[in-house]
Amino acid sequence: MAVSMDGPQLRRKAAFVDRDGVIIVDSGFLHRVEDLVFLHGAIEGLQRLQAGGYLLVVITNQSGIARGLYTEADYLRLTAYMQQRLLAAGVQLSAVEYCPHLPDAAIARYRLDCDCRKPRPGMLERAAAALNIDLSASILVGDRATDIQAGRSAGVGRCWLVRSGLPLSQSDIELADAVFDDLAACVRQLPG
Repeated sequence: MAVSMDGPQLRRKAAFVDRDGVIIVDSGFLHRVEDLVFLHGAIEGLQRLQAGGYLLVVITNQSGIARGLYTEADYLRLTAYMQQRLLAAGVQLSAVEYCPHLPDAAIARYRLDCDCRKPRPGMLERAAAALNIDLSASILVGDRATDIQAGRSAGVGRCWLVRSGLPLSQSDIELADAVFDDLAACVRQLPG
């Protein structure tokens, strides 16, 4: 057995951030590059998280692929474009995790009751294993109860909601540690 002279590798903290409704406008099954619009406060929030030492991990359900509304190639093209735009603003995403599955999918190869579709924690757990993330020291920001449920199931330390225009029920609000108007407002309250 080899012993590292550097000691144990330190686990890192991450910010798990939902895509639609937190980073970009949720226009319903977004898949065209020309329709991508960043939400107010999103880029600033990501910049501040990165400056605070958080790895940035996007987690997104993409059932439009399973429904046949767009292809996985369309999704990947849009993701690459989003990453380029963020990189131009100084924001480096450490990972983008997505779930293309749906239990009753129109397209058979995506018809799966998987562990990655939020509210299940599979996307977060995979990123944590790949990037050596300490989930308890990490945060999650979403705009739906399913985001918060995924974070809680994975053991994420703090789980917050932002208002994306979707109605939040009282039970959604109570599930989250806090609710903010946008990602920048959320990040401003972090220490440091």
